Amino acid sequence: MEENREKNYKKHNLLSVLNPFEVFKHHETAAPKREHKSKFTTRRSIEALIFLVCFFAFFGLLAYKMTLPHMLNTFMQTAYHLLLETVFYIMAICVLMGAVSKLFTEFGVVRLMENILRPLMKPLYNLPGVAALGAVMTFLSDNPAIISLAKDNNFSRYFKKYQLVSLTNFGTAFGMGLVVIAFMTGKGFGGGALVGLLGAVIGSIVSTRLMQRFTLKSHPELNCPVTEEEGTEQNISFRSEGSIFQRFLNAMLDGGKSGVGIGIAIIPGVLCISTIVMMLTFGHPAGGYTGSAYEGVPVITWLADKINVVFYWLFGFESGALVSFPITALGAVGAALGLVPTFIDAGIITNNAIAVFTAMGMCWSGYLSTHTAMLDSLGYRNLIGKAIGAHTIGGLCAGIAAHWLWVLAAMVF
Repeated sequence: MEENREKNYKKHNLLSVLNPFEVFKHHETAAPKREHKSKFTTRRSIEALIFLVCFFAFFGLLAYKMTLPHMLNTFMQTAYHLLLETVFYIMAICVLMGAVSKLFTEFGVVRLMENILRPLMKPLYNLPGVAALGAVMTFLSDNPAIISLAKDNNFSRYFKKYQLVSLTNFGTAFGMGLVVIAFMTGKGFGGGALVGLLGAVIGSIVSTRLMQRFTLKSHPELNCPVTEEEGTEQNISFRSEGSIFQRFLNAMLDGGKSGVGIGIAIIPGVLCISTIVMMLTFGHPAGGYTGSAYEGVPVITWLADKINVVFYWLFGFESGALVSFPITALGAVGAALGLVPTFIDAGIITNNAIAVFTAMGMCWSGYLSTHTAMLDSLGYRNLIGKAIGAHTIGGLCAGIAAHWLWVLAAMVF
């Protein structure tokens, strides 16, 4: 019996191999795979060709205006000066503010601030009171802090699904807020920084509310609780064990370490993005190009000056070069901060500009590079476009509000 079964098995396999219909089917299914692979290779080749054309056109035009040796030297000198004069300064602020924020968390200041802000959440943001904790955490650290909270059942159980999605916009609007305000204040513009904080709050309201509106319009089924499971807010604890001195020391050192991480994370943005933006913002000295830092071809300034009446009315910018800050803040607020010392040296910075920078820097805080990852981690990748659109409008409103708040403050005081 076993031998007959084995013979039938071999016969079946042999027939299936020799079956012309099976052979035809095999070729029929294999052809589209080869065709698909061919199309993919073609697309990649076209993409590479387009990239090379754009790459060499961009740097070729810079080299044509500046000469190749001067362009390369300016590129490297600008990055080097930004690293020494700006990045390490920002990193020092991040370390100190990281220690302060950790101490605030350890000894209950964050909880106190949450309780103070809690009554404002519903009328301003249409969010439950516990959302105030997310605002405080991102203000003291960075955007991703809101995700760790959103994934905690003791936190998310207070939200409806569309409200939980809007936390991406809500939390991003306060990202690195403490670092930005400390940086601006350290440069001697504390008044402008505080007005900018108010502008960022206004921008956050616009962004969060718009995101909720967009989400409910396209996905009305999200108007339901996140979960029905039990949980308690008291379980969201940040307190460690040990004596007061040990907790103080550990919190300070751990916060400093997290600050180092933020400081290192901003290095690529400052050196790559800010260097290119500066080379497109500032021109050459009176005697011509020398290859020194902060020279370039002022394309951004030239374009902004053509319509500067718009930027002057909206943001109070007296120089088109200032537009570089909000453009850079779209990708990384740390990189945008790297532009400020050069603006100060050029004598084009005012408290009004600092107010707008603070508002837009906080509200946007590199949302183009973080919204995708944040919504993906929450499981709502299909809402990325709506989140980015709402936050773009919110950031513009933050800058406009900061400008007119400063104008009002200047009139009163």
